[in-house]
Amino acid sequence: MTKYARDEFDRVPEGSTRQGVHRSVAASRRRSLTPILAAGFVALAIGLVAFLILPKLGFPAGQAAAVTAGNSATATSPASPSPAQSPKPAGTQPAAAAPSSSPSATPSATAAGVDKTAPVTIYNGTTTAGLASRVGGTVSSNGWTVGQKGNWRGAPQQTSVIFYSGMEQKGNAAALGTLLGIDTLVDSAEFNLPLVVVLGPGYQ
Repeated sequence: MTKYARDEFDRVPEGSTRQGVHRSVAASRRRSLTPILAAGFVALAIGLVAFLILPKLGFPAGQAAAVTAGNSATATSPASPSPAQSPKPAGTQPAAAAPSSSPSATPSATAAGVDKTAPVTIYNGTTTAGLASRVGGTVSSNGWTVGQKGNWRGAPQQTSVIFYSGMEQKGNAAALGTLLGIDTLVDSAEFNLPLVVVLGPGYQ
C-alpha cells in the first residue's frame, strides 16, 4: 500500500483496456525484437548445416556455403569467350610485316647501269695546259675512278669525244658525258681501256 492518498488517476474501471504508457512502450519493444531473433536463429541453423552437415555428405566447404546461401546450382553466367576464341573487330587487318631494308647502293654505282669503278683515262687534246688534270679532279670528286692523265698524241680531234669499250660501258660513257658536257660517244676497242676521254679544241 502507498502512503499517498488516492486521487482521480487511481480510479480506473476494472474492465478497461487502457494501460499505462510505460506498459505500451515495453510491449512494442518486445514485439519488434521477435523478427530479429527469428532471423538470427535461422542464420545460425544455416551456418551449422553448411559447415557441419554438408561437408560430411560430400560437398566441399565452399560449395556447401554457396548452396546454403541460396545460389542456384543450375543458374550459370554465360561463359566469356577465351582470348583465342574472341572474335576480331570488324575491319581489323593483320599487322603487315615490316619491309626489309634493301641493300644500300655502293658509292661506285649510284644509278642503274652506272659503274663508277671503271677507270677513266683523260687526254688533253687542246693547247690549254693542265686541262686533263683539272677535268680529272672534276671526275674524281664525282665518285669516278680516274686512271691515266696526259696529253693526247693521236690524230687531231675536232671536238671532245668519249670512247667506250663494248656495250657494257655505254651507260657509263653516257653518264660521264652528262657530267663533262660531252655529247660525242664512240664505241671503240682501239684503246683496250673501258673509258677514254679526249678533250678537243674549245673545251673549257
